[in-house]
Amino acid sequence: MKVTPEQNERIAKMTFASVFPHYVAKIESKGRTIEELYQIIEWLTGFDPVQLQTLIEEKVTFETFFNKANLNANAYLITGVICGYRIEEIEYPLTRQARYLDKLVDELAKGRKMEKILRAV
Repeated sequence: MKVTPEQNERIAKMTFASVFPHYVAKIESKGRTIEELYQIIEWLTGFDPVQLQTLIEEKVTFETFFNKANLNANAYLITGVICGYRIEEIEYPLTRQARYLDKLVDELAKGRKMEKILRAV
């Protein structure tokens, strides 16, 4: 499946604050903790919980969120299918980065070990 320019734009304009509560609900319903969620977000973006809270309060878009992020050098190791799309085939960098985060949250909710989620090499 190919990501359309309209989907890329929709993701770019979406606020991180609007999605974060869904991440929390998803992982907590599966017995994982918000601290673990913070850990995977910090691994991917470099944002600690205080910085993350500030970005949430500022209602930054995903575009701003990932422009400010210091993406982990091993993020390219995040592969597989999320939301019907193969991550490694997504060409638009912002959409791929957003799907990286979705994939990590999904893996956390599915009970994957933290070492595996954080792509310990």
